[in-house]
Amino acid sequence: MTTLADRLQACHSSVVHDVMKDLGLPLRVLPRTITGIERTMRCAGPVYTVRGRPDPTMDKHTSLYEWAGLLSKAPPGHVVVCQPQDDVRALFGGLSAEALQIKGTRGYIVDGGCRDLQAIADLGFPVFARYATPIDIVCAWRPEAYGEPVAIGGTPVQPDDYVIADRDGIVLIPVAHAEAVISAAEAKMATEGAMVQAIRAGEDPQAAYLRHRVF
Repeated sequence: MTTLADRLQACHSSVVHDVMKDLGLPLRVLPRTITGIERTMRCAGPVYTVRGRPDPTMDKHTSLYEWAGLLSKAPPGHVVVCQPQDDVRALFGGLSAEALQIKGTRGYIVDGGCRDLQAIADLGFPVFARYATPIDIVCAWRPEAYGEPVAIGGTPVQPDDYVIADRDGIVLIPVAHAEAVISAAEAKMATEGAMVQAIRAGEDPQAAYLRHRVF
């Protein structure tokens, strides 16, 4: 059975942005500095939020145990969105990607760093991050909240928002409007397909626009 997340996954972030604007909905786009570690990566689905903070008082066991707990709590069918409040460490890596992929999590978005990029790319698990670094979280960082509102670049992220992330960017959709936005995006993409065919057939762009009313 095709889920709302599956339908959103087949859309494009730019189209979602445009239909939200047409519907008069507030636009929430995450900072353009957060990008897929591979340009072709894309993910979509309901959001599961995580917030954490640096803590240099932790021992190795505690920090790794709490990180494993983060992975355990991440629900299948969701996209994890992490606000680490950290600009130094990698807040994701290869083994973590394998763990989330196996349990059916749809992707991971972090306002911070990532490591093991080649391993994650080879795995094909969608990860969006600001930078790469080999520095890990051991003895230095801990999660402190799950499923609570966070902010990234001044943009609020609510638990159970829907998110779409691709090469163009990352757009958030309020859960109450997800069905309407996705249906409108699907309709717009179908119409845009007809517009593409008209342009490729040599039709004058302005005449094609008047016929299809998209561009």
